Amino acid sequence: MPLALTLTSLISTGLYAAQEELTVYTAFESDLLTRYKKAFEADHPDIRIKWVRDSTGVMTAKLLAEKSNSRADVVWGLAGSSMALLKQEGVLATYTPAGLNDIKSELVDPETGKAWFGNQAFFNVVCYNEAVAKANNLPKPESWQDLLNPVYKGQIAMPNPASSGTGYMQVSAWLQSMGEEEGWSYMSGLDNNIAHYTHSGSKPCVQAAMGEVAIGISQAIRGAQLKTKGAPLDLIMPEGGIGWDVESVGMVKGTAREKAARTLVNWSLTAKANEQYAEAYAVVGHKEVHKPVANYPDVESAMVSMDFGAMASGRKQVLKEWSERFDQKSEPRS
Repeated sequence: MPLALTLTSLISTGLYAAQEELTVYTAFESDLLTRYKKAFEADHPDIRIKWVRDSTGVMTAKLLAEKSNSRADVVWGLAGSSMALLKQEGVLATYTPAGLNDIKSELVDPETGKAWFGNQAFFNVVCYNEAVAKANNLPKPESWQDLLNPVYKGQIAMPNPASSGTGYMQVSAWLQSMGEEEGWSYMSGLDNNIAHYTHSGSKPCVQAAMGEVAIGISQAIRGAQLKTKGAPLDLIMPEGGIGWDVESVGMVKGTAREKAARTLVNWSLTAKANEQYAEAYAVVGHKEVHKPVANYPDVESAMVSMDFGAMASGRKQVLKEWSERFDQKSEPRS
């Protein structure tokens, strides 16, 4: 073997051997994982990310189940409501990362002894297929109450809140903005028109774009992406306000790879990392990073006030009641 190739091989082998592997639990959409991993590892070639991905609800349950013997080092890309619960249950370590002052305060753990930090905010929207609506003579809804109209029976999909953070934040938004009694009454009325509940937050909008349903209560970012690709969608911000949450990062308490975990958390808050988020999200955590997303609606004007602590503490009871009432319409898990 030529000397140059030998040296290259030795250097490469030595670098790989020196890499520390971080197990990172996430609910980021699958198409983002390779890009985020590549960007971080380019800056920190001594650390390698091993992703473990599932939907928000499943990942939250997994972290709680592993509380006494955690297999994760970092949680990156999980809803703030889930992170608040994980903090309450002692899963996350309190930590003050470098660059915290550069992050919007409303996207950060509001408590003293902070444990989670927002990377980007995500929002719901009503994805309305104009072509399907025209073919079926369906009116354009303007408010949440409009969706109770029997004309939409079998034409609406939304995420199951037990398996999707997108679903849980909308259920929470209804309960917090309408009140418990009216919120549950509203969801019972809406269930009459629901075709099915999905286990993915983006899927209802995808199904609306494909014409499988006329309306998908879903992620605003997925709706914007699909509309940009030519789907006949109108993205509606219903009267009454929309649910939202924060995809966040935090370090798992007791990780044996604390130094590397801190490095990843710190990096995830940098402007460079936020520029990655801004490729797919219109609202990111860093105060100085802004990039418009094509066809993204004015979500910030329709935000309801969200209490993440209440979302965390009430999660178990809310999901239990929701499942007892409505789970029979959930799609089978793939």
